[in-house]
Amino acid sequence: MTDIKFSEFLSPDNAVLAMIDHQTGLLASCRDLPPETLRKNINGLVKMAKTAGMPTVVTASMPEGPNGPVLSDITATLGNQIINRAGEINAWDAPEFKGAIEATGRKKIIMAGIVTDVCLLFPALSAVAEGYDVYAVIDASGTWDTVTRDATMHRLSQAGVKVTTWGSVLAEVMHDWRSELGYPLGGVLGEYTSYGLVYESFLAGQAQREA
Repeated sequence: MTDIKFSEFLSPDNAVLAMIDHQTGLLASCRDLPPETLRKNINGLVKMAKTAGMPTVVTASMPEGPNGPVLSDITATLGNQIINRAGEINAWDAPEFKGAIEATGRKKIIMAGIVTDVCLLFPALSAVAEGYDVYAVIDASGTWDTVTRDATMHRLSQAGVKVTTWGSVLAEVMHDWRSELGYPLGGVLGEYTSYGLVYESFLAGQAQREA
């Protein structure tokens, strides 16, 4: 029998987004993706969640120190409700963070973190160990170099974490262009990827048919 945890798709009603330690000091050290690409991916992911009406949990590690504050792009979209951890490296060890996830009542966690091999990896492993279905959004996470990222992806996969990208998550949540989220989520994809020209052509075709 197929395990429903691995076959059930994401939806706006069954998932929560966790953004972990996307702080300016940490982002400055990321080299596995071009900085402008990583920033677009982060924006696309948080705007996907906002557009879909999905609950979100944002946390930061010692933001008063060199890690710095959470990226302003995130707070501009999701608001300033941030769980500031006093010292826990693994966000799952912080009762406030874990409690916020539990309070949603959802077992699917869409998770991204800076840096990938610590801030994403550790809570992803901990959540999976407690029965959660974790989607690690690798292109909205960042780390020191591609070797570190690739090694982390292997460890995540070995533990049963679903390694994915933000565009794939968006399409999975959208499910059908004819849904009420079709156009809004298509707009998010178009805003932050090269799909923008495709989306523009699609809208032009729709306008012609409706004229």
